[in-house]
Amino acid sequence: MDKLTHYPLLLFMLFFVALSVIALAGSWLRRRFPETDAEHNEHLGIILAATLTLLGLIIGFSFSMAMNRYDQRKNFEEAEANAIGTEILRSDFLPSANAANVRKLLAEYTRLRILFYLNKDDDQRKVIDERTSKLQADLWSAVRASSAAQPTPVEALALAGMNDVINSQGYAQAAFWNRIPIAAWYLMAIISLCANALVGYRSRSGKAGRALVFVLPLIISIAFLLIADIDAPRHGLIEVRPQNLESLAKSLGG
Repeated sequence: MDKLTHYPLLLFMLFFVALSVIALAGSWLRRRFPETDAEHNEHLGIILAATLTLLGLIIGFSFSMAMNRYDQRKNFEEAEANAIGTEILRSDFLPSANAANVRKLLAEYTRLRILFYLNKDDDQRKVIDERTSKLQADLWSAVRASSAAQPTPVEALALAGMNDVINSQGYAQAAFWNRIPIAAWYLMAIISLCANALVGYRSRSGKAGRALVFVLPLIISIAFLLIADIDAPRHGLIEVRPQNLESLAKSLGG
């Protein structure tokens, strides 16, 4: 399930098929054991209403969690661009040779961070992460060497700014790892299966009744698709576009 939630369209198809099958199974049970009294139907109606209400609440909470994480990723992208832009300005306080080297490294680092947000290939992302770590080490060494040679308050300001650049990358990475807990997905799956089984069992016979059996699986699957799409930072249709970093790269001539 953990891997599956990274691919919203695949998740949608799997849930729609599974929920449809369980709804049809419930409908088959109703035809197999048709003798039910009014009290039995009333109890089933109460259980179905409670199950759908609980499912709706959990879907709502999960959607809210996904939106919060999406907003968090956007905010950290903006903070990362601001940190890099600020450090570019602070590099003017460094000696000219060091300043030119730091600005060059930051321009390359910015392009690499844009690739981090846009890349969808897992293997390529490992290469990007390795290059990012190396560039961070080079940037830190460049600023630290300048500060060690000439320890002044403005040099310390540039060093603190580089620390913010590196920290902002860590926060952004953590936000991409922070997703809806897999236990919540299992809970939604179990409750949705129970709800569709009950709906199938209570459905009427005939073509119209069998057609309506597929309505609830479709609605629930679309809801799961939307939640997974917002929560999936890599393979969904909804993604965090690094607009701030791209704007920064343009200002640097990249």
